[in-house]
Amino acid sequence: MPRQSGTKRAILDAALQLAADNGITGTTMENVAERAGVAKGSVYYNFTSKDRLFEELLLEGVGVLAETVRSARSALTGWPALQAMVRALLETVADNRALARLLAAEIFRTDRAWQPSLELLRREVLGEFIIPIRETAPPAEMEGRLELVAGSVFGAALTGGLEWLVFSPGRSLDEVTESVLYGISGRLAD
Repeated sequence: MPRQSGTKRAILDAALQLAADNGITGTTMENVAERAGVAKGSVYYNFTSKDRLFEELLLEGVGVLAETVRSARSALTGWPALQAMVRALLETVADNRALARLLAAEIFRTDRAWQPSLELLRREVLGEFIIPIRETAPPAEMEGRLELVAGSVFGAALTGGLEWLVFSPGRSLDEVTESVLYGISGRLAD
């Protein structure tokens, strides 16, 4: 990721928190400027529009997820790789609650200006999951459904992480990881 100015980072951080709390629709550029402690002109200097601001924020967030699962899968194959990827994704959700809430609300929206860009990165994340799924599942049985299976695993981990943080915050990372893996194990763990 390219290095960002302090002002740009402050704007992105403010936009993330506001959108996690109020949704993107409920967040204005004025709100972002105020929260970031910058002039509204600085927000528009760094981002020509609200759409551009949130596109960059979401792309950055999904990029973090892609790198997280890629790193977790490194040197592992099959079910152990999936276990490591789910755990790493849950750790990222716990460490970035506002991002997780925003992604959960936006990742499957199709009516946003940034949807085509976000779709490319979403496919990158799913591609990381497809690798160990292909290594684990019988190819003839799953080959036509690998992206759907990968989306299900990614969705289970993201949703399980949010469920944990909102409704079961006293649970440990190990418990949540085991629960998500149990939920997706079906034929993959055979």
